[in-house]
Order: sequence, then C-alpha cells, then structure tokens
Amino acid sequence: MDVLGGRHALVTGGGSGIGAAIARALAEGGAAVTISGRDKTKLAAMARTINCATVVADVTREADCTAMVSAAREKNGPIDIVIANAGAAESAPFGKIDGAHWRRMIDVNLTGAFNTAQAALSDLTRAGAGEGGRRLLFVASTAALKGYPYVAAYAAAKHGVLGLARALSAELAATGVTVNVVCPGFTDTPLLAASVDAITAKTKRSADDARAALAKDNAHNRLITPQEVAGTVLWLCTAAAQSVNGQAVAIAGGQV
Repeated sequence: MDVLGGRHALVTGGGSGIGAAIARALAEGGAAVTISGRDKTKLAAMARTINCATVVADVTREADCTAMVSAAREKNGPIDIVIANAGAAESAPFGKIDGAHWRRMIDVNLTGAFNTAQAALSDLTRAGAGEGGRRLLFVASTAALKGYPYVAAYAAAKHGVLGLARALSAELAATGVTVNVVCPGFTDTPLLAASVDAITAKTKRSADDARAALAKDNAHNRLITPQEVAGTVLWLCTAAAQSVNGQAVAIAGGQV
C-alpha cells in the first residue's frame, strides 16, 4: 500500500504505544519514517520490526528538537509529515498538584509539541509541496476536549495543544500544510497500564476492574487500540484528507 508516495514522516514518541503503531502504519503506507524518543533501547527494538530511522531526543528541550529534525533530514531527506505524539500523563487531586507536577505535564505535552512543530516548520513550509501536501498532526487526548477529574495539569496541557493546532492551521493554511489533532479516548498502551497500576495501588481494586472503569469513559465501553489511532492518522496524511484542516478528531466511540 503506497498511499504516501515515499514522503518522509517524523514521529515523536515512536518507540512504543500509539507512536509505534503510527510509525508502523505510515511505513506500511509507503512513507520513509524516522522515529524519535528518549529511550534508545525502545527505538532500536522498533527499528528491528519496521524499516525506519531512529533519533534519540527529548522534546522538552528546544536544542534536542532542532538536532532531531536535522538528524532526521540527514537520514531520510526533508520532512513532509510531522506527528507530534510524545507525551506523558500523571494524576493527582488538584489540591495535591505541586509546581513540579504542573511543569512536567506542560513541558512534555505542550512545550514538547511546540518545540517539535517549530523545529520542523522550515521543512514543512518549503517550496514544492508535492502530491498530497504536508501534514502536521498532534496526538492529544479526549482530555483536550473535556475535563476529567484528577488530571488538571494534563488536561490543561492537552487543551493547550488543541489551541496551538487551531492557531497553526489558520496561520499555515496558505502554505499547503494542514494541521490537525487526533484525540483518542482511553487507549490500551503502556501508558494506560501505568494508570491501571496506580489505580490498583491506591484503591486495591483488581487490574481488570481498573481497566473496565477506564473503558467506561469511552462511549462504546471498551478501550481504544493503538491501531485505531494509527489508522486515523494514516488517513489524515493521505491526499484524500487534503481539505481537512484545523480539526480535532475524537477517537472514543461516540460523542465526547
């Protein structure tokens, strides 16, 4: 399936979970893929399963993002598709969120998205867009669209990602770059497994009960799969989605 015509896609947080599923889908769709992340071992494991280049980078650091884009360009040429996926989630009652917790959530989820987009901007807006155009996609969460208890910092960061994307979609529309956000509900990833562990430790509920409780927040009462998110991202990167811009696409089984 060569729907992406050899375009170069950069996926942050591509070593596991949703990012790994996206990287695989884009590679299978014909893209030249570069994945980045902080864990060299996870990146290397992914590179053994799909044909991709790897770059170790921390998206919270501006210099890392500049170097990441430069290294990706050296490996696979100018970048046509950027998937700003790297993120993290922590939970706590609002009264117990300290400054360090707040900064961690803002830094990785919002500042990381900003750093990634800005570092890749000159590639995305270069002359000669080619068939299918260029894409900037942010992976957020349904927490960008609604509030959830005990994740105030995370929800604030993801709401910020949506605002950033909407502003960029308007600013870059004339360049042929489309900017969209995918907003998965609770998804069956290592990140969710960590949330389940936290719930079981605090409440003494079983892991199955904790997973079921999280699944109930999705309208169809089941966890989203990373492959479902990846399939949506793949479609948004194709020529068929050239006129989809400035949108928040919820992947949660129904109305958010």
